[in-house]
Amino acid sequence: MFRFIKRITSDFLNLLYPTPCLGCDSLLGDNEKFLCTTCRINLPETGQHFEPYDRNHLNKFAGKTPIQFLASYLYFTKGGIVQKLIHSIKYKDQKEAATEIAGWYGHQLKLESGQLNDIDVIIGVPLHSSRALQRGYNQADFIAAGLSKALNVITRTDILRRIEFKQSQTNKNRLERWENVKSVFAVSKPEMIKDLNVMLVDDVLTTGATLESCAVELINAGCKSVSILTLAVTK
Repeated sequence: MFRFIKRITSDFLNLLYPTPCLGCDSLLGDNEKFLCTTCRINLPETGQHFEPYDRNHLNKFAGKTPIQFLASYLYFTKGGIVQKLIHSIKYKDQKEAATEIAGWYGHQLKLESGQLNDIDVIIGVPLHSSRALQRGYNQADFIAAGLSKALNVITRTDILRRIEFKQSQTNKNRLERWENVKSVFAVSKPEMIKDLNVMLVDDVLTTGATLESCAVELINAGCKSVSILTLAVTK
C-alpha cells in the first residue's frame, strides 16, 4: 500500500512539475533519472579504467606524486553534455545527480576492473568552509557517496580539509593552478588513514593540480597509496 501511494504521489508531482533531462532538457520518462535514455547512451565514456596506468593521463602526475590508479568516467568538452551535467551538479543544486552518476561508474568499475579491490576509504576533495557555506554542499562528497555505495567502501569527510581559500582555478595554466593550491589542504586525522589505500575523488580532472596537492598531503600523512577517480576529464 505504501509503495502504491508513493508511486501515485510521484506521478502526480511529475504531472505538476515535470523533470527535464540534465543533458538535453527533454522531459524524463517514468524510468529515467537525471538523464534521458538517449543522453545516457551517448555519454562520452573514456574507458580509462581498462588502462589505469596509461601514460597519456598519468602524465599529469608523472614524476611528482605517486598515484596507484587513475581513471575518469567521461570526457569533458566545452559546450558538451558533460559540461552541462557538471554545471548542474555544481551550481544548480543537482547534488543527487552526482551521487547517481557516480554510482553508475562505480557499478561499472566493480564489474569491469579488478584494480579497486584494495581500496579502504574514499575521500572527496574538500571545499573551503566559506565556499561550502556559499554553495550549500560539496559536490565531491556526493560523488564519493555514489562510489561508496556501489563499491561497498566507506567514505569519510572529516579527514582532509581545505584550510585556505584561494581564487578560482578557471583560466589558470598548470603552474599557476599548482601555485594556487599548494599547501592549502591538510589532513586532520592522520591516524585514520595510516597504511590505508585511499581513493581521492572529484568532479573534473583538468591539470591535476588540486588533486595532486591533496594527494601529497595524504601521502605525507602516512597512507599506503592514493588512487584518483573523477566524473570527468578534459581532453
